[in-house]
Amino acid sequence: MTKILLSVHVLVAILTVGPVAVAASRFAPALRRAAAAPGDSAAAASLHTLYRICRVYALIGIAVPVFGFATAGAMHVTGDTWVLLSIGLTSVAAGVLALLVLPRQRTALAELAAQAPIGPSTGARIAMATGVFNLLWVAVTVLMIVRPGSSTGA
Repeated sequence: MTKILLSVHVLVAILTVGPVAVAASRFAPALRRAAAAPGDSAAAASLHTLYRICRVYALIGIAVPVFGFATAGAMHVTGDTWVLLSIGLTSVAAGVLALLVLPRQRTALAELAAQAPIGPSTGARIAMATGVFNLLWVAVTVLMIVRPGSSTGA
């Protein structure tokens, strides 16, 4: 059962966090292009698609910690330092996505729709928050692979 839980946890992480990381990373450059070409419906549609990917996959991504907790429980490592650090970093990453990335994307889309000027700092703030989100997931991934005290000897 542990191997099944671990497999599902890893697959869900790859299939949900990956698309959010890529779509969020593509949002700021797409925003710059859309801001440079007001009225370009293709650029606006691209931004809406990237935002939708981030929003929907973030909701589906809730399954990652659910299966993570189940896996950690089955492996009896819930109290291990690397698991606790991973939980903390995952929580911070979720907060960055929910409180910084998605709201800033939504605001940028509203400004674009209202044909309000979008300054370069808007894209920069989105890019910075996205970078922090992605770096947090890199740290979680490394912890999941290295696992201090792992019995794999890796």
